[in-house]
Amino acid sequence: MDNYEVVIKSKTKWYEVNLKEVFMYKDLIKLFVQRNFALIYKQTILGPLWLILNPLVTSVVFTVVFGQFAGLSTGGMPQFLFYMSGNTIWMLFSSSVNGTSGTFLNNAHIFGKVYFPRLTVPISQMVTSVINFLIQFAMLVIVYFYFLFFTDEAVAFSPYFLLLPLLIIQTALLGTAVGVIISSVTIKYRDLAVAAGLILQMWMYLTPVVYTLDSVSGVMRTLLLLNPMTSVVNNFRFCLAGGGELVTGYWIYSAVITVLLAFGSIVLYNKMEKNFVDSI
Repeated sequence: MDNYEVVIKSKTKWYEVNLKEVFMYKDLIKLFVQRNFALIYKQTILGPLWLILNPLVTSVVFTVVFGQFAGLSTGGMPQFLFYMSGNTIWMLFSSSVNGTSGTFLNNAHIFGKVYFPRLTVPISQMVTSVINFLIQFAMLVIVYFYFLFFTDEAVAFSPYFLLLPLLIIQTALLGTAVGVIISSVTIKYRDLAVAAGLILQMWMYLTPVVYTLDSVSGVMRTLLLLNPMTSVVNNFRFCLAGGGELVTGYWIYSAVITVLLAFGSIVLYNKMEKNFVDSI
């Protein structure tokens, strides 16, 4: 009797991203986005209103604690606008990380039953985070126009406003890449899933969300600028209301890091999704 050995391998290469196939499943991405919103706001009284209340309440707390009590400088920007702008763009990053960091573990019951491009799941999480952000950004713009037209605060309209879409896309991409890497690693090391929240909290304080980049100097300033989110948050404020200065060199560095992390997350994702069902 002949002995046969059959080896079944994935045709997907470690570096390959079949965007055409992902686009064919755009309706599935839409369903995943709807599922994400349903899971978040199911059995809540206020529902999506939390999208507006969350940044508003957090910004009020930051204004009182860091602006009034601690007396931290806001670089000439109105305190509430300063904290709300930093908080809004950071929420996009943190929600992108949190949304995708549990991709494998939270969807194992689906991945093990039916085939579909696995990349649709983190993409749907990124889309969900962007939609949430756009609602919060609309509130931020209203607050900005209030200070621009109805107060004597030092707020000006900046032509750099047109750069905001680039910063938003970069933030969503960076957060998704970090989240996918965490999700891939947690298949073997579950501790990272528990530590992800702590890492994000520490990361926020290493980013000028509640303080200005100008308030830090010397080696510490350089170290902060090596954080890819530092130039993003700083430039977001500058492009919105002209606060602080535009950091260009480190923004290019941040963009390069974002692309590298995005590529690395895809490589790791492709590698882990081939056999993750056997690891869970």
